[in-house]
Amino acid sequence: MTGPRVAVVVLSWNRREDTLACLRSLAGEPASVVVVDNGSSDGSAEAVRREFPEAVLIVNDDNLGFAAGNNAGIRRALADGAEWVLVLNNDVEVEPGFLAPLLAEAARRPAAGALSPKILFADPPDRIWFAGARYDPRRGYNGRQRGYGERDDGRWEEPWETDRVCGAAMLVPRAVLEDDGLFDEELFAYSEDTDWSLRVRERGHGLWLVPVSRVHHKVSASSGGESSPTTLYYGTRNSLVVAERHAPLGPLGTWRRRLVLLAAHLVQAGLAPRRREAIAAVINGFRDGVHGRLGRRLP
Repeated sequence: MTGPRVAVVVLSWNRREDTLACLRSLAGEPASVVVVDNGSSDGSAEAVRREFPEAVLIVNDDNLGFAAGNNAGIRRALADGAEWVLVLNNDVEVEPGFLAPLLAEAARRPAAGALSPKILFADPPDRIWFAGARYDPRRGYNGRQRGYGERDDGRWEEPWETDRVCGAAMLVPRAVLEDDGLFDEELFAYSEDTDWSLRVRERGHGLWLVPVSRVHHKVSASSGGESSPTTLYYGTRNSLVVAERHAPLGPLGTWRRRLVLLAAHLVQAGLAPRRREAIAAVINGFRDGVHGRLGRRLP
């Protein structure tokens, strides 16, 4: 391998075929691969070991969540000498050559804390899912991502500084991981990338979206989709916790932000296929966030 040593960390929790497709898409990229299996029950670890013997495989006994699972892979990548770590969801497939533009942009921006490719839906593949985002923790929710749902018609082709990067696909230099830390494992899943982004920005690092680097995302496949009860529970709870952590307000402002956050998630839940479960998940997530109950969701 020539150039920077890059390790791609892929976290797997069931969805064996998605994981294998993700790893196949990485063929030819100048990077080593670390796969972390989070206690899958569908033979994912065995399939990875069989088809990709060159990959480093870490097998956890249980589902540790997005944050702790990825942290295990990041620590291994750093221990093996990686200069850059690219966190990649197992339900993502990359376009050929996606890594080179990220590294080229990183060379132009040595103070960058992280760089993210443009993330398109897997279906339809010409629609944008993430092209960066504005985020103000005083509002209490992540808001709509730039270009979300729009056709990828060339309007979003210039690199731009984003308020947060997306944990589905983000390239981070070793020094930032060593100095600013890894994902917060108490969050378990969802909004940990927002929390990490805010911490890194508070330390003076810029976050960049590199649109000529493109990947395709099946979007919350492991948790049932963007409006599943699991997604809504963690999204509600962790959005509240992260906002209050990074932008404390007085009692009146805090409750105003909480109610805005609750309303936004209830609207989403009301449009979900499993409406009653989704609404209950939002209410439970809100209650746990207010009371500081973090970690894995209790049954």
